Amino acid sequence: MKTGIIILNYNDYENTTKMLNQIKDYSCLSKIVVVDNCSTDESVEKLKEYENKKIILIQSKKNLGYATGNNLGLKYLEKETSCEIGIISNPDVIVEESVIKELIHDLKTHDEISFLGPKITEYGRITKGWKLPSYFVEMLSTVNLLHRFSFRFQKYPESHYKERLTEVEVLHGCFFLARMSDFKKIKYFDPNTFLYYEENIIAKKAQMKGLKSYIDNTLTVNHLGAQTVCKNLKKVKKYKAIKKSMFYYEKEYNHLNPIKMFFLKAFYYISLFFVYLTFWI
Repeated sequence: MKTGIIILNYNDYENTTKMLNQIKDYSCLSKIVVVDNCSTDESVEKLKEYENKKIILIQSKKNLGYATGNNLGLKYLEKETSCEIGIISNPDVIVEESVIKELIHDLKTHDEISFLGPKITEYGRITKGWKLPSYFVEMLSTVNLLHRFSFRFQKYPESHYKERLTEVEVLHGCFFLARMSDFKKIKYFDPNTFLYYEENIIAKKAQMKGLKSYIDNTLTVNHLGAQTVCKNLKKVKKYKAIKKSMFYYEKEYNHLNPIKMFFLKAFYYISLFFVYLTFWI
């Protein structure tokens, strides 16, 4: 099955070029599509040096965010190539060719799998996918000091991962793959978010279409850890971006009633007030 990989770049040509140097000769990849999200540094000039028949550079005229930026790459694969599998990857990951080959083999041999990811190592820990957040978890995530603990309620117990292939609700967005036909079924990423919650939205859209997501527990990809986001978003701006996407997700995909949405936003604004207060004191 011909496979293409999409790497979204924004002011991060150092990591993107490192990844290109690593994967450019992987025989399992038919196309490598780099989408530059209107970088303001030297990214375009640096990345143009890698263009060839296999490596394609798409330049966006403005910063479209994670979802729409990746959609540019997916639609290129759909219209301009014969790739049957699409891989979404951050530029700050390290992945061996053997891992990609095995993941492709998983999709080939398991019709029940639509979206697939490996284990992800980052910040000294391993991530194996997680559950979609409940309303209770979303509330916790907006409260100062408690937000750090909210994700614990989304984790599966370790006993959940007994088999080599394990079904999960949400895959880590830094590296995963799917058949192009399944990306098309869910209409790709939702373009109404700029940053954050794309993983939950993809998972929800997949559920709505009866598509399943799995982790291969024998395979690992190393994620260096949100370097582009950290370089380009300050703490408060990042918090606002997360919650804006969260409100959109809860309203459009979970159809949260007005009362629950009111309390969710109320906790958010209270927490935001205390964040600003720490800067003033």
